[in-house]
Amino acid sequence: MERLSERLQTPISTRELERRWAAVRAAMEREKIDVLLMQNNNDYMGGYVKYFTDLPATNGYPLTVVFPRDDLMTLVSQGPFGGVNTPTANGDGIRRGVKQWLTTPSYASCHYTASYDPELAAKGLEPYAGGTIGLVGTYGMSHALVDYLQKGRFSNTRFVDASDLVDKIKVIKSPEEQELIRRTAAMQDGAMRAAFAAVEPGMRDRDIAAIAQCYSQRHGSENGIYLCASMPPDKPAQFSQRHYQNRVIQEGDTLALLVEDSGPGGMYTELGRSCVVGKASNEIKDEFAFALEARKFNLSLLKPGTPCKEIFAAYNDFMRSHGRPEEKRLHCHGQGYDLVERPLIRSDEPMAIQKDMNIVVHPTYIRGHVLSWVCDNYLVGASGPGERLHRFPEEITELG
Repeated sequence: MERLSERLQTPISTRELERRWAAVRAAMEREKIDVLLMQNNNDYMGGYVKYFTDLPATNGYPLTVVFPRDDLMTLVSQGPFGGVNTPTANGDGIRRGVKQWLTTPSYASCHYTASYDPELAAKGLEPYAGGTIGLVGTYGMSHALVDYLQKGRFSNTRFVDASDLVDKIKVIKSPEEQELIRRTAAMQDGAMRAAFAAVEPGMRDRDIAAIAQCYSQRHGSENGIYLCASMPPDKPAQFSQRHYQNRVIQEGDTLALLVEDSGPGGMYTELGRSCVVGKASNEIKDEFAFALEARKFNLSLLKPGTPCKEIFAAYNDFMRSHGRPEEKRLHCHGQGYDLVERPLIRSDEPMAIQKDMNIVVHPTYIRGHVLSWVCDNYLVGASGPGERLHRFPEEITELG
């Protein structure tokens, strides 16, 4: 039996990795694609490399993966010049399914290093020159990578966008993935409880976000975003990133907190609620009750086989008919190794809902001086969403 490194935090099973590889290679065979190329440089939207390798892309350093249809993978990552490792032969217990791991000290902030990673990726792609290379997640890979390959040794090679090929497999969650998703939701319940329990006048928004982050990381989270903002009663609370979390919380404030981080194993869900330092007004309570109704209506539409664009149109009809603003951004979407994963419940999404998707639903709008919202995750069953994965109460928490 293969022994994984004790350094790995909640690794996915090798059996699950092999299931993914087999499914993708079968799709590559059907589409006559010889090799896939992908590159990510962050954990939040870096799910492609994580899906194939169980390794996160972090800190702005690119992690490049060459995934052949008929061979083991090549990895290219940050490290010393000329670094060459053979993980499969040496059994490092970390880089599974990898034939060669090549390293180079390149930096996006230093333009003259732009060719370093592409040069090494080309070594893994060399056997497929003149064939077909599938690019996965083109929005997330550098221009330097593809430009170098297309203008150089691979100018006679066919390049195709294989993102959709992988997405159709990646969005359907296996039993092992579903269990990790449930663990993430439970972790976020604890983070929200810890954060709200600590809220006091005189604290800053960043203090509350830090409490949620600390709880999550102590319970297996690797990365994530913690949006938090307090506002006085006459202004809507609009949650924000850390740069905007300097405000001091006052008595009577409403505070909104969105915990959207990965749990043990790297799967994302997100939990969002508001609390009031004191008593919530009837207006706040009424708008929250409507947000629950809007979510209930949206959930009723998430039936397997239903096109996402139809759900989006029906949801906006519902909002308009009840005198609320229609959605202009994104109120419902998939999640997995990416904080935002397909499908998007929007007019521009070609996918339909399918069984075993992990879907977050967060109707959010401002009416008058009230921010109304609620955010939880669901797994789609044969007839639609099953039980709510989060267990945090569906209410405005009153502190005082």
